[in-house]
This record gives sequence, C-alpha cells and structure tokens, in this order.
Amino acid sequence: MIQGYEKSQFSSDAMGGKPAQFDVYTKGKGPVIVLIQELPGIGMETLRLADKLEAAGFTVIMPHLFGPIGRLSFVGNFVRVFCMRREFSLFAKNRSSPIVNWLKALCQHTREKHGVPGVGVIGMCLTGNFAISLMADDSVLAGVASQPSMPLFSQGALHMSEDEITLASGRLDEHGPMLCYRFEDDMLCTAKKFDALDKAFNKDSERISLRTMPGNKHSVLTVHFVDEEGSPTHEALQDIIGYFGEKLK
Repeated sequence: MIQGYEKSQFSSDAMGGKPAQFDVYTKGKGPVIVLIQELPGIGMETLRLADKLEAAGFTVIMPHLFGPIGRLSFVGNFVRVFCMRREFSLFAKNRSSPIVNWLKALCQHTREKHGVPGVGVIGMCLTGNFAISLMADDSVLAGVASQPSMPLFSQGALHMSEDEITLASGRLDEHGPMLCYRFEDDMLCTAKKFDALDKAFNKDSERISLRTMPGNKHSVLTVHFVDEEGSPTHEALQDIIGYFGEKLK
C-alpha cells in the first residue's frame, strides 16, 4: 500500500525543546508538496491523492503523524490524537497546535534537502488549519486548506494566533491567495468557519479563496472525492494542481 515510497525519519525540537520524530514518506520528482494527513489517517484515499499529485509532476512528502497506513480509523485515530496532547490542541482557540512548529521545521528541511525555493502544503480536516498557519513561514510558497475543522466544536473561532494571521497575511499578499474548500452542508467545517476566515484574512483584499461546493459530505480530496469529469471534487483537484503548478514551477 505504501510501495514505491521512500521512508525516512525527521526529528525536530521545534515543539518546545524535546525532540519529536515521525516517519516521512516521499514519492515523485518535481516541485514539492507536503501532504498532511487528516483524522481518518493515511488510507487508500490519501494514497490515491498522493498518486494523482505525483502523476501531475510533483514530489509528495507525507509525514505520518498517527494511525495505521492503508486503512481508515476514525474512532481509533480520534482517541490517538486526543492522547497526543503534546502535539495537538484539539479545542484551542486563537493558537495553533504545537505540531505546526514541527511541520514548519519539516518544510524548512524539505526545501533545503530538495533544493527548491519553497514547498506547497495541503492540510485536510484536523490539519486543514495547519496549512494556513504554515503560510506564515518563508519555506512555504503555496497552500491548500481542505475542510479546516479545528478548533473542534468552535466553528466561529480559528485555530491560529493573531501573530500567525498577521504573518500569513503578509506572505499571502506577496504570493497571492491560497485555496480553501468545504462542502456546503458539512457539519464539521461549517459556513461559520469560512466566515471567521473571511473576517480574519479578507478584510481589505482576498488572501484566502474560499470555495464552497454543493453537498453534505466532508472530505473533499479523499474519502468523498468523486473522480469523474465534471464532479465538483474532480474540478477542485484540477484547480489545485494548476495552482501548485503556477506557484511552485
């Protein structure tokens, strides 16, 4: 299921001085996209997304943060992440999870290792907000936030600090808007979440392109992705590939 990927480990003390190490899977050649797993895990649907990005000419970097690989584990992974309190702050408002600092270090390391001007990032569901926070770092040139859901049970709040919003806004002014997606009737990423992002980032110009698709599903690019010409999710992926192609190539 993970065949064809190069497996390595990346360690950083960016979360507060104590080193944290996770496995990292790499596949492809070309501009680099860091694909951050969602709560259900790195299932076949996420591997399919990685394959499509590779086929489009990108190098895909997948940090393995929790859960099994090759299958979904909704309840099991929620328990795992809930217990990973050093890494994740599931309910925190106005600040991001500590794991974002580890991901920044990974993006910086990846830029240097691959000799590229910068990387792209995709965050989904639990990690959707992370993609926005990562835009504050100069190693990240482009980002996609798919159904950003944190902080849990607080749709009108953001999972990032005012400093992160300010820094990310400046970077987006420099590089152009990032992309953000949700389904219209998604209960985990509601219209309130997009309203909060719009108020925080788009007061005077568009820094996050907020795109809502019809339907009551959740996972735009993985579990509920419909790989058919003309489907909203298929069109979204084509837009994302074009976006990264423009920003990274």
